[in-house]
Amino acid sequence: MRYVFRKMFGWLVMVFIATNMTYFLANWFLDPYSNYIGRKPPLPHRQIIATLEPMNLSPETPLLTRWWRWLSGVLFHWDWGKGIVGSSVNDEIASRMWVSAELVFGATVLSVVIGVAIGVYTASRQYSRSDRFFQGLAVLSMNTHTVVASTALVLAAIKINDMAGTTIFYVTGTAGGDAEGFLPSLVDLLQRLTLPTISLVFISYAVYHLTQRSLLLDNIEADYVRTARSKGLTRSQAIRRHALRTSIIPVATSVAFAIPTVFTGATLTETIYAWRGMGQYLVQTITKNDIHGVVATAAFTAVLTAVGAILSDIIIVVLDPRVRVS
Repeated sequence: MRYVFRKMFGWLVMVFIATNMTYFLANWFLDPYSNYIGRKPPLPHRQIIATLEPMNLSPETPLLTRWWRWLSGVLFHWDWGKGIVGSSVNDEIASRMWVSAELVFGATVLSVVIGVAIGVYTASRQYSRSDRFFQGLAVLSMNTHTVVASTALVLAAIKINDMAGTTIFYVTGTAGGDAEGFLPSLVDLLQRLTLPTISLVFISYAVYHLTQRSLLLDNIEADYVRTARSKGLTRSQAIRRHALRTSIIPVATSVAFAIPTVFTGATLTETIYAWRGMGQYLVQTITKNDIHGVVATAAFTAVLTAVGAILSDIIIVVLDPRVRVS
């Protein structure tokens, strides 16, 4: 526990420093004032300043003064400020992060399970036809862009809906319109999640597959695996009980670091399927010069990265007895 708390304190300091650096960088590179330029009829300068001042975004207020107002609001009231349109950044992130989690969590779990399972299967059958087939599929997956995979799925879903004469797959939208009750709502959710989940799994499972295969091949012929086989275990049993436990550690670590992706969303996928998640919110905050939204999103991602790093350390300790001894 001392080790965990020490790591948490170190990450907390880094997150605090990184968030404040992001605030200054966002103020240097983003200009909320420019959002009001070019309007017809043009807005007077004083009116623009009067609009930005309540949001703590006025360029006439010294940067350090704006920074301290923002920091004190975060530290003492957990208020991350107002967006460029006057909405609460807290409310935006609180709603959007669950939308992204709903979209990405299932795809992440399926990618890991499928990728690791195929990696173990192909490693135990190295250079067989199935191994070569799955390697070719992995290469295709890794070279297929998200936009291409998602667009192909959307076109296929539209064709299937036309052939069936009813809506089997929804190609856009976060939530249903008139579904009531548990079962209808569940069916509606699955209809909307199926296409983006398939596209995310297809483009991401290959990393886990190839990583697990490579690591397992390095351990199959290790001394401790041969010793296990000499004691009567079959090749498959020795791989599952001994080689897999050691080789899965780097994969488990990468999964822990995938936590930020689960909650911050997949920007392109959310855009194509019209999901109002964190990825779409990040793009909107940058294009609209929304300083507080950009900083809050960066801080949120930094915290999740810290959580992933700490979980990674804990996973290594659990899986590797040598680390526990040290």
